[in-house]
Amino acid sequence: MEKRIIPISLPHTGEEEWLATKEPIMTGWLTAGPKVREFEEIFAKRHGVKYAIAVTSATTALHLALVALDIKEGDEVIVPAFTWISTANVVLYCGAKVVFVDVDRNSFNIDVNDLKNKITSKTKAIIPVHLFGLCADMDAIKKVAGNIPLVEDGACAAGAGYKGQPAGSLGTLGCFSFHPRKSVTTGEGGMITTNDDRLAEIISSLRNHGASISEEQRHHGAKPYILPDFNMLGYNYRMTDLQAAVGIVQLKKLDLFIDERATWAKYYDEQLKDIDWIRTPLVGADYKHGWQSYVVYIDETKSPISRNEMMEKLQQMGVSTRPGTHAPHMLGYYANKYNIKANDFSGAKDCNDFSMSIPLFNKMTKEDYEYVVYCLKCIK
Repeated sequence: MEKRIIPISLPHTGEEEWLATKEPIMTGWLTAGPKVREFEEIFAKRHGVKYAIAVTSATTALHLALVALDIKEGDEVIVPAFTWISTANVVLYCGAKVVFVDVDRNSFNIDVNDLKNKITSKTKAIIPVHLFGLCADMDAIKKVAGNIPLVEDGACAAGAGYKGQPAGSLGTLGCFSFHPRKSVTTGEGGMITTNDDRLAEIISSLRNHGASISEEQRHHGAKPYILPDFNMLGYNYRMTDLQAAVGIVQLKKLDLFIDERATWAKYYDEQLKDIDWIRTPLVGADYKHGWQSYVVYIDETKSPISRNEMMEKLQQMGVSTRPGTHAPHMLGYYANKYNIKANDFSGAKDCNDFSMSIPLFNKMTKEDYEYVVYCLKCIK
């Protein structure tokens, strides 16, 4: 088969997104304004929540979620030991302690049995991650967590669902990413969702320096000599109207994007099922996968070469791959800070060492998918 060059991901953007930026540019309203408000309303409706609050990234969304929950020094926040590092970093931004919990090798999400052992009187929040677009088992987590607030890290999970409910509506707060590798993108950007009136009000203020009113409110109706009051220490985490204009277009395509990815995920499932050293993603009947990524698990006891050798060989053939994500407890900062050994979280270590993301994005063609499968079957 003729060699093709297939990246790990490409955003599905084009003329429609480009034209959407014309209005903010022509009106001069570039910062957070009417487009951000429209984007928030559409996002909230799609994800079954009262409030959606746009911010600069999923990292800042997670940070504001914890600040709004009054997480502070002396508190503990439980985080999966297999996730992007920002899930842990935001806990330290608040001065609290990260408590890692192992993950299930089959789902890549929180191991509820290990979670039971990590909750203490100091646990003030739990961050379940819906990794790669597959929701964590939220009912099982809630049963163990009791009244402890749950902050969904849904960075990969826009449009995903669990038992008929959208991601972002399953916990106390939900946090999403619009990075270019996600199903829908604004370049950079994030969203916080909640049904809690008080938390929504706090977060809306916190993202805008702690101001008592928004920029849009101040420019429409406020007396010209009155500046907003500031009753809390806030941040500049505002999304721009330029980003939101792109997001509005993208969000209208979200379900179409997911359906297309799901079709090709099934194609991968079928084509790779006879390769005994590849475990394809496991998705329960109660779950709607968001398919931000298609991540397989390589069984090195059966595979002809190691995962890393495999990734190098696929790269030479033109197919980009990546580890699913990393295990923060194995990274230098956290390993040193908490004196953690890699094997302290054996599930997360295995996922770190043996997961492999293969290309799945909406600009791929039938021939691209066929070539990825062909290359995997060439591994000997």
